[in-house]
Amino acid sequence: MDLISIALSKVAAYFGRGVLFFLEPSPVNEEVVHSSAFRTLTNQKPELSGKMKALIERVERQRDVYVSLREDLDDAVLPVFRPFEVPNNDPKEAARLVRAWLDLTDVNNFESYRHAVEKRGILVFRSNGYGGKWQIAKDSPILGFSIFDAVCPVIVVKKQPWEPQQCFTLMHELGHLLLHCESSIDDEGDMTSYEGREQEANAFAGHLLVPDELLARIADNTRPREAADFDNWLQPWRRLWGVSGEVILRRLLDAGRLSRRQYAAYRQWRAEQHFEQEEGGTRMYRHREPRHIFGDYYVRAVLDSLSAKNISLARASSYLDGLKINDLHMLERFYAGV
Repeated sequence: MDLISIALSKVAAYFGRGVLFFLEPSPVNEEVVHSSAFRTLTNQKPELSGKMKALIERVERQRDVYVSLREDLDDAVLPVFRPFEVPNNDPKEAARLVRAWLDLTDVNNFESYRHAVEKRGILVFRSNGYGGKWQIAKDSPILGFSIFDAVCPVIVVKKQPWEPQQCFTLMHELGHLLLHCESSIDDEGDMTSYEGREQEANAFAGHLLVPDELLARIADNTRPREAADFDNWLQPWRRLWGVSGEVILRRLLDAGRLSRRQYAAYRQWRAEQHFEQEEGGTRMYRHREPRHIFGDYYVRAVLDSLSAKNISLARASSYLDGLKINDLHMLERFYAGV
């Protein structure tokens, strides 16, 4: 391969295209090359990196794979999204309705929240903690994005060191899908915004994760004086509800039970803390990674399609993040309970 071909291959890989795309003599039609959801996200955040743009397109293709597989299987086995109407001008009431729609209990974590959303026909992907095509870079400010689709919406959550952060991102993106019926991509600033649709999505997520009846269980007269002690004070509820101390404190603030001075003191204390993040790790459970990334229903769709001989073993591998055949068989046994 000559140097020009090598360079062209690298450019094509960077933009997530084939080499032939750049040899096409006709002008590029953006509406054909990119979906409306892709254009919405990149217009919201024009500074997105090439890798992030490629991830968005990859998620769309993966969603299309799932929908195609589901069409060839018994729909009764895999959930189908049914639009759920909520008042878009009342995040609190919308959260109450959606919490019942999701059939949530009082004890939750990221996996239970994720499963509840997936049961309603919304795919939930979580980026991989390891480097690769399904990772959102650790230094990226992007925490998640959602792709609205009438047939099968998708939420993507950045893998974080602490699951409560992922829970809030998940419900924030769900807010955009249900309140606004639109795609959205959000960074750290959006998750604390006091303006517009981001504020609405934040209020929705806060009320859904910590509704009034749960907030009422916290006794104000037990609150410590120092903001540095708030996390320990809230620890029992943080663990039960799968949320961060900040989410609870923000709900207390909005309910008039915490002053802005106390809330600001906590945020300042929190910002000054240094938390060690786990590095490295083992990939001895590589066969389970597709489930962590794409969710239970997506993996079941691939395995059921393979079992029904609708797709080949090689095709199933490509749909499951390039799992090696041995790992794919281990995943089959894992789902079979063997």
